[in-house]
Amino acid sequence: MTKTIFSQIIDGEIPSFKVYENDYVYAFLDISQVTKGHTLLVPKKPSPNIYETDAETMKHIGEALPIVANAIKAAFSPDGLNIIQNNGEYASQSVFHLHFHLIPRYENDIDGFGYQWDTHEDTIDDTQKTALAKEIAAHI
Repeated sequence: MTKTIFSQIIDGEIPSFKVYENDYVYAFLDISQVTKGHTLLVPKKPSPNIYETDAETMKHIGEALPIVANAIKAAFSPDGLNIIQNNGEYASQSVFHLHFHLIPRYENDIDGFGYQWDTHEDTIDDTQKTALAKEIAAHI
């Protein structure tokens, strides 16, 4: 795997604004600061996406996510927090080193992150949902 910008940040080759680090993960402010406190959490063991990430690495990410989230909450008292992880160009992934965005949300934000979630509960019935669930489960 080609060394990504995140690997270079972890290795200290590119400066960052570190928030948290242990033997397995590194968290730092996202350069874009979509909202105040926008932080990235990345594993030190690189993988390009969720599909190619081993369970041990995910365990360490799972342990670190609430640590970083609670630090953001204590620092800025956001009204909410989005945790976003993108896989593939079509899903807006631009750095192919697994990473999680922790984006604090503030009630009175007028600039920044606009998040839209279109639901389809009125157009996908229970029969279709059963078929979808079975199709996914068949591959586990």
